[in-house]
Amino acid sequence: MAERYYLVREDILPEAVVKTVRAKQLLAAGEVKTVHEAAERVDLSRSAFYKYKDGIFPLNQLERERIVTVSLDLEDRAGILSKVLGSVATFEGNVLTIHQTIPLQGMANVVLSIETALIAENFGQMMDTLRDIPGVKRVVLIGQG
Repeated sequence: MAERYYLVREDILPEAVVKTVRAKQLLAAGEVKTVHEAAERVDLSRSAFYKYKDGIFPLNQLERERIVTVSLDLEDRAGILSKVLGSVATFEGNVLTIHQTIPLQGMANVVLSIETALIAENFGQMMDTLRDIPGVKRVVLIGQG
């Protein structure tokens, strides 16, 4: 099933999801050193933090000069990576780094770091477009920075 992205007002989110964002902000700002400290500070269990941490991001994190890291599993066929890079370029994403594993059993993993200055509002659409490329077997957002 394809990942879907929504723009949701904070006041309708479950409390644990909102607290997860606050805990991530504390960690990013260096106000706390560990997940345990962050979770304690916002009154959240560590298990809830780990459950939601990879699925919730403030909208402004996809603004100018933000970088996302996307993992893709690609069939080992000529031209698939080129189509992926072309699709990212179509959405005006700037590929900063590419790491590709050696293909094993007909599949290779590719990790792209993409600067999202111009694609923030179309990020979900770009991810869906990448998933629809023949030969792309999996696309997952694995990080933001």
